[in-house]
Amino acid sequence: MTTTSRWRALTHHHLFWPVAVLIALLLVNVPFTPDFFSINMTDGHLYGSLVSIVLFGSPLILVAVGMTLVIATGGIDLSVGAVVAITGALTCSYISDQADQNTLSAVFLAMGIGLVAAVVCGLWNGFLVARMGIQPIIATLIIMVAGRGVAQLITDGQIITVNSEPYKLIGGGYWLTLPFSVFVVAAVVAVTVALTRRTALGLLVESVGGNAEASRLVGIRSTRIKIMVYMFCALCAGIAGLMISSNTSAADGNNAGLWIELDAILAVVIGGTSLLGGRFSIGGTVVGALVIQTLTTTIYTIGVPTQTNLVFKAAVVIVVCLLQSPKFRAKVFGAKGPKGPRRDAAPVEPAPAADAAPKMEVSR
Repeated sequence: MTTTSRWRALTHHHLFWPVAVLIALLLVNVPFTPDFFSINMTDGHLYGSLVSIVLFGSPLILVAVGMTLVIATGGIDLSVGAVVAITGALTCSYISDQADQNTLSAVFLAMGIGLVAAVVCGLWNGFLVARMGIQPIIATLIIMVAGRGVAQLITDGQIITVNSEPYKLIGGGYWLTLPFSVFVVAAVVAVTVALTRRTALGLLVESVGGNAEASRLVGIRSTRIKIMVYMFCALCAGIAGLMISSNTSAADGNNAGLWIELDAILAVVIGGTSLLGGRFSIGGTVVGALVIQTLTTTIYTIGVPTQTNLVFKAAVVIVVCLLQSPKFRAKVFGAKGPKGPRRDAAPVEPAPAADAAPKMEVSR
């Protein structure tokens, strides 16, 4: 294999352009922050810009991983932001009512209540989509709107603050010098990859996304698969809600997880998963989420004005998506696709089948 063919194969890998954009965004920060890549040890904890990107990007990675499986089935979940708010509101509300907020049993029970509520929201979404046949964007829009109101009802429209060291560990604590949220994300991603790539579950999800009716006809329970992925997506959003409320030691029913569903969808698309369903990439989604979080960090680093940061972010996302388009690269960079047969070439007659019966000659 020549160098050119190796380079062509590398650039056609679905993770090449997301990783290239991620590296480019990281390098853009260097002129503005010369010690951007430096990592320091303080009080036994690692600190630095790279650590902060992973720390603050952990909730987005979790939501995007769950969103990947939903999109792979041909659906979409707009309710994850509201689920984040509901989970944080329920958890912090229960902890704040305790006489001793540092009691482990109370903290675990509060987290359990929040995660159960998240799974129930996912079950409701899956029921509307798979059983009732409602379009996913409409079905999940119900929880997106109503769920945010439920979160504000739980908090009485106020920001609930807690002072619990065990709960603080989830989103703002450290373990083995690294943020604890990194280990939570690594565990969720590892379990997801194991279930979807080491078992038949991943193929079932892709088959449902490719053609749900054909999957049903061959014996695949597409309805059950869809309900499962919506419940899993809500569970990931619930864990992200625990991280966000834990990091701030507060629950804000109005702003917690606001528009995180859009960033999650962008992360999935940047990672190479088609919105039409079918094949998906968990690794690509993780890279896409890191691209979104790095872009957010870059906006603040280079001093983009607050009133234009959303426009700047949208412009960069458009560039990333265009770079992933083979047609765009072919027109801009002159990349040529595989050559077809020449028009002036003589047609090739098909060879006779090996098991074809010999022709009989009839003599007159």
